[in-house]
Amino acid sequence: MKSVKQGSDKWVAALVAGLLAASLASAQALAAEGAAGDASMSFFVTSHNPGKGGDFGGVKGADAHCQSLAESAGVGDRQWAAYLSTSEENARDRIGAGPWYNAEGVMVAKDVEALHSVATNVSQATALTEKGEHITGYGDTPNRHDILTASNAQGELEGGTCQDWTSSSNDEGVMVGHFDRQGGGAQPTSWNSAHQTKGCDIPALKSTGGDGLLYCFAK
Repeated sequence: MKSVKQGSDKWVAALVAGLLAASLASAQALAAEGAAGDASMSFFVTSHNPGKGGDFGGVKGADAHCQSLAESAGVGDRQWAAYLSTSEENARDRIGAGPWYNAEGVMVAKDVEALHSVATNVSQATALTEKGEHITGYGDTPNRHDILTASNAQGELEGGTCQDWTSSSNDEGVMVGHFDRQGGGAQPTSWNSAHQTKGCDIPALKSTGGDGLLYCFAK
């Protein structure tokens, strides 16, 4: 009887061990799946301007532009926001908490503080469009590296805002960043605060190396 009981105990132990192993494998698979999902695209540079330079119909119109491009890329199920400061809100407060990944699953920043620190991974290699494409930058033809932000290095309002993103006049310039971290201006290596534009219409934006493009972040 003792040998039968011992055999039964071993069988139960083996069964429990098997169930635990299966449960662990399932948990690991789910974790991996979750990690992959977390790395879906949550940051991009717009591939084009809607056509009116700094006039997006207000900052909500700029958000809608980001949302529309995200939907075209198959990631419109998230809420997207343009990285733009306004007279009432700083860019850094509009974009959620992170982390943010580009179209290739590369992390750009883990959170807002990292995004605005030396740890930021915004660069010519990582600042891809919603299509996963690279944008022509400094030294290329055409140069489109100026990205509209109206922000200082910490993501807070600095300078003009194209009348809170409702104007394409050239009455004021706005701050732009260099996605490729090079070129001219007061702070040429800054991704979000390199220099001012000469105005808000498309010709003025092009004249300093831009095309009215935006940074878009998923909240």
